[in-house]
Amino acid sequence: LPSYDIPPGVNQPAKLRLVLAVLLGTAALGKILEKTGLCSQITFGRYVRQGRKLGVDPKLFIQDLQFNKVPVRVYQPKATSAGRRRGIIFFHGGGWVFGSLDTYEKVCRYISRESESVVVSVQYRLAPEHKYPAAYEDCLNATVHFMKDIEHYGVDPANVIVCGDSAGGNLAAAVSQTLAGRSDLPRLRAQILIYPGLQALDFNLPSYHQNRGVPLLFRERAAFFALQYLNGDALHMQEVLEGSHIPPDMRLKYRKWVSPDNIPEKFKVRGVKPLRPTDYIAEVYETVKRFCEPNLCPLLAEDAVVHQLPESFILTCEYDVLRDDGLLYKKRLEDNGVRVTWYHLEDGFHGIISLYDYCGFSFPAGKRGLDSIVNFLKSL
Repeated sequence: LPSYDIPPGVNQPAKLRLVLAVLLGTAALGKILEKTGLCSQITFGRYVRQGRKLGVDPKLFIQDLQFNKVPVRVYQPKATSAGRRRGIIFFHGGGWVFGSLDTYEKVCRYISRESESVVVSVQYRLAPEHKYPAAYEDCLNATVHFMKDIEHYGVDPANVIVCGDSAGGNLAAAVSQTLAGRSDLPRLRAQILIYPGLQALDFNLPSYHQNRGVPLLFRERAAFFALQYLNGDALHMQEVLEGSHIPPDMRLKYRKWVSPDNIPEKFKVRGVKPLRPTDYIAEVYETVKRFCEPNLCPLLAEDAVVHQLPESFILTCEYDVLRDDGLLYKKRLEDNGVRVTWYHLEDGFHGIISLYDYCGFSFPAGKRGLDSIVNFLKSL
């Protein structure tokens, strides 16, 4: 196991240590179960993370449906509304491997209640059983279905927002880019990207060094999840972490978008190690070359696409390996004239929103982040 590190500046470090102990215990038990042949580590991890069914919400009407064969859960406020409501399509996090409708039940209920919006939570197919582009296609198909049947849910077609955290933020960004070019559907009003993972070219950006051992997402796990989503296995993880999976000419091409040079200096103050050059390995690139597709890594979309994107909200956390993905995308959006609202949790860590009221592990910074999202929604 890599060495874990909980910086003193993180929100409620003692409570985070408790979360970490649970995570490590779950991982250790999962390995034992896999070795004994009872179930895989991933299956056990899903079981532990699945969340539990909640009772009736007095303020919401909740139903499980299928949108174009994709399972969804729809949250509709019971209170009467003067006009049509805004609609939010939510894609959950979990590294494309974990997560479910139940896992994010409290988060979706909170957003729907507090912003008085219709929320559609999407249960996309998970890796490694369903590789890229399965999750992306499910999210896109569910979104298109909702937009075509929007009147049925009392939603204003001009006020539809895609939203997601972590891997869900990746999916929201990819869906938003795809829909930007569609003339047969209403234009998305906004996209909300909560500590999104947006590229797999460089796992050595400053935030990857600074936060490599900070829960809930360690540097090695970020590469592990990306590979599970892409190929259904984590082969060549070390080469990907070292950066030998991308040809030099391609790395040069994308340097204008994926580079520490585009990250404000104040984010490089904490320990950043210079990367020793590694040799490019062509065989590895052959297995991961789809990392260069924008539907998988939205940070690599061309300017012509980024220019068309809707108003955006990006939430980043200081103690998160994915922090710089969010910062780089913020710059790309702003460079292309897209209005961006940026909310940075100075004491936040990856996954903090998903811990809202979760088994007693709620963190004040997570509540602040969630409320910043609600406030953005109310401003639209």
